[in-house]
Amino acid sequence: MTTFDWQRCFAPLFDDLDSRGLEHWRILLQQQLRKRFDENPHGDIARWMRALDTLPAIGNVKTELDRPAITLRADQSLSAGAADQLEQSLRGLMPWRKGPFEFFGTYIDTEWRSDWKWDRVAPYLSDLDGRQVLDVGCGSGYHCWRMLGEGAGRVIGIDPGLLFLFQFLSVKRYVSPEQRIDLLPVRMEDLPAKLEAFDTTFSMGVLYHRRSPLDHLLELKDTLRPGGELVLETLIADGPEGYSLMPEDRYGQMRNVWFLPSCDTLLRWLDRTGFRNARVVDVTETTTEEQRSTDWMRFQSLKDFLDPDDPTKTVEGYPGPKRATVIADKP
Repeated sequence: MTTFDWQRCFAPLFDDLDSRGLEHWRILLQQQLRKRFDENPHGDIARWMRALDTLPAIGNVKTELDRPAITLRADQSLSAGAADQLEQSLRGLMPWRKGPFEFFGTYIDTEWRSDWKWDRVAPYLSDLDGRQVLDVGCGSGYHCWRMLGEGAGRVIGIDPGLLFLFQFLSVKRYVSPEQRIDLLPVRMEDLPAKLEAFDTTFSMGVLYHRRSPLDHLLELKDTLRPGGELVLETLIADGPEGYSLMPEDRYGQMRNVWFLPSCDTLLRWLDRTGFRNARVVDVTETTTEEQRSTDWMRFQSLKDFLDPDDPTKTVEGYPGPKRATVIADKP
């Protein structure tokens, strides 16, 4: 089996962690990556690496990180053969769920219009210029690129899904190596306790997957420096303070959905876990225009998880998906 050279891939990050006094994290991370890639490698890694290795070499790439699609451009149009090879390689990394992306004219219409979420969140963020940023549950790293485009000094995304890592690397291979951005295939609980290394931490679409949402909030707080900012987006349910919907089994066909709090309950959770100045900046219903099947994600999507006779409800009869974004500060 072809092995993934994670030491070379993450060497600049390891050096950066050491330079910032985070050697303890670097040592722990190397242990985790060795176990993930060398001791118990995923069976699809060889296929994903072949997709990466067959991406055509393209010089003088320009990156546009402030557009709806993360866009890579070349000085000249690709030849028909190179364009075909590019698309076939990218299709080898399907399904693409978070995006969109545009690779030299090849547009990847992802399941999620992640740019819509970014447009809802971005107006309320503190200036990211020069900040150390963590994106928890980052998927393929779409929002990480948008954060970098806003001037972040260093962006680290974490998500245990290995396919997401190789999708991220398909973009990064065309980007200047000086760009300080990485995606780590680790879980939130794999981070060191009391890390306190980031100025801004994002957790978007994660909280409702946690059996203990308060513990997740405490873990997020531990990633932040004093005075840092949390950006949290999660499914919510309408109701008074203290109300939280706990599905009996599935929610929208998802098994791992545990708590959908009301906005007031969510604010109380943040207060009880030590955050300050928590404020709801957006509440939006998720529609089948924002999440849907595409030619790049051909499995079932939101339309299939809603009641066909009443699309305001899930197939289980719960209220349809509504998401709130909350920003809070660490004292």
